[in-house]
Amino acid sequence: MTLEKEAGSVASGAGTYAAQDVVLVLGSGPNVTQSARWPRAWFDRIVAINNAWRVRPDWDDLVFPEDFPDDRLPHETLPHQRLIDARSFVPAQNAYGGFVYAGGTMAYTAAYWALHALRPRVMAFLGCDMVYPATGQTHFYGTGTADPLRQEITLRDLGAKSARLALIAAGQGCACVNLSRGESRLVFDRAAPQDLRHPLKARVSDATRSILEEEAALGYVVPSGRYWEHEGQFDVSAIDRIDAQWRRAFEDLSAKRRRPAA
Repeated sequence: MTLEKEAGSVASGAGTYAAQDVVLVLGSGPNVTQSARWPRAWFDRIVAINNAWRVRPDWDDLVFPEDFPDDRLPHETLPHQRLIDARSFVPAQNAYGGFVYAGGTMAYTAAYWALHALRPRVMAFLGCDMVYPATGQTHFYGTGTADPLRQEITLRDLGAKSARLALIAAGQGCACVNLSRGESRLVFDRAAPQDLRHPLKARVSDATRSILEEEAALGYVVPSGRYWEHEGQFDVSAIDRIDAQWRRAFEDLSAKRRRPAA
């Protein structure tokens, strides 16, 4: 796995992309509709997940899983718009260690694809909080399935998975931020959309490399991406231990930043 920032064009399964500066990642949480009012000039590229392409007609990339219904895909696309499926996001996910470590839900899958294909300086998330009320609206279109909360081996600690994403992105020179103001399972710093072109520091942890080495030693990478077909081969306690290391590394960085200078 490479953690260095690369400039220029980057090849991905869906084609070759120029490196982008600010990438907006839109999920289907109720607050994602706020983005409909934001000027396009605030972002270089807009990545929509599943149904979120309906929120803004100027999206660039739509990332969706194999079981996404055809009738929910856009009937027409503009020349600049690309549909990103497993043929593109599985190799991208594998480049960063695979689904078992990254978390098998589309918010993280789309993020690692964007990190791999677009090489941004900032990835800003909205509608990806993965918090679902017991009653009322769970998605911007009404009530939907709480996919990230399903009981499975890669999603036991969603916060730790977001810490992993943030630290790996930081090693590539990219800051992950959350544009949401509400409760969230994302541990990223909060930010305002109009401020994303201001300098945002990607916080690099010295622990990142050693945790990645421990992941590699376990070898829980399924090249096809269909990790659920091999779930019996994975040690849950080992995954929990690695999740805890990612969370602790991120929390240690946050504590250092809050500590007053001597």
